[in-house]
Amino acid sequence: MVLLGIDNLLQNPHLQKPLRGRRLALLGHAASVTRGGRHTLDALMQQPDLQIVAAFGPQHGMRGEKQDNMIESDDYVDPRHGIPVFSLYGKVRRPTAGMMRTFDVLLIDLQDIGTRIYTFVTTLVYMLEACAEHKKSVCLLDRPNPAGRPIEGSILEPGWESFVGAAPLIMRHGLTLGELAAWYVDLRGLDVDLQVVPMLDYDPDAAPGFGWPLHELSWINPSPNASSLNMTRCFPGTVLFEGTTLSEGRGTTTALEVVGAPDLDFDRLLQRMFALRPEWLRGCLIRPCFFEPTFHKHVGALCAGLQIHTDNALYRHDDFQPYRLAALLLKTIRLEYPGYRLWRKFPYEYETERLAIDLLAGGPFLRQWIDDPDATPEEFDARLRANEIKWREIREPFLLY
Repeated sequence: MVLLGIDNLLQNPHLQKPLRGRRLALLGHAASVTRGGRHTLDALMQQPDLQIVAAFGPQHGMRGEKQDNMIESDDYVDPRHGIPVFSLYGKVRRPTAGMMRTFDVLLIDLQDIGTRIYTFVTTLVYMLEACAEHKKSVCLLDRPNPAGRPIEGSILEPGWESFVGAAPLIMRHGLTLGELAAWYVDLRGLDVDLQVVPMLDYDPDAAPGFGWPLHELSWINPSPNASSLNMTRCFPGTVLFEGTTLSEGRGTTTALEVVGAPDLDFDRLLQRMFALRPEWLRGCLIRPCFFEPTFHKHVGALCAGLQIHTDNALYRHDDFQPYRLAALLLKTIRLEYPGYRLWRKFPYEYETERLAIDLLAGGPFLRQWIDDPDATPEEFDARLRANEIKWREIREPFLLY
């Protein structure tokens, strides 16, 4: 039976001892819940020896109240507990000095989904830096990485840091948030008192969840469109379509599991993909489909597209390569439709100059490879493999499970 970091803390007086007599703040969101489904803030408030004085919310809010993407939250007073809740996705993305003065120890309980661009990772990084600067302690309550241990993608290039890439992580990093925090503190040499409260009996390689304890923990959306384990497995690839003119399924019930457009022949594209690099399509079911977004890109238009399924007997954890799959689809579109307007130019996560696709990819390499008609899948694969080997070595000392 897997015990989450919050459950480990609640049942272990020894872990609570360093927190007693100190002002505590919680950084959490909608999926910050105990094994029994109680929100972490509510559970901590019932501990007579712990003094919770403030809370922080990342993108989408501390209680998950913001449903759409890139919608800011305001500060407010929690109506149940009467404590201030500071927004880290509103007027500021980094905490102010005034916010930092309200507490002595920051408790962090965020459900991540194992992909570099997920903004909770950036908020974690910013808070670790702020706690080091203001001499605050950090107690991180660890949670599963639903995407498990597989590694894929390229490491963020120097100079390409943004709110969707705050550190030189690879796209699919294979770390829990506690492991990631320890890596970042070491990378930057931060002088911060970091304690990771580990999970108990967690095996990231155990079938059938391969990272997520299926049939043990309820799935609670950490962000509104992270609506299933299938989405989290697809996300390291499907998130790239946010930087394109194609719909990534926002405005449907399967966002970031489908991709499509009203003016492309996806049967033709899929056939070309299998001809180009069939091994990049293994480990999942890819199904031609149709959908009509109710908002966002191509609203009200019937889109042909593809849906990726990892929730069936075809799923092979170590074979599934969502980043390569998405890159191959984009490359195939460029080959089949050379003049197609693929790259979307729009303000993306507080960036107005650089292309969203480059921010998502962590540099221009992906876009340049797609746009170059002479660039081969073999060249792309060689670049990724070098980064994946490097990242596997980097992360090894920080693995807790």
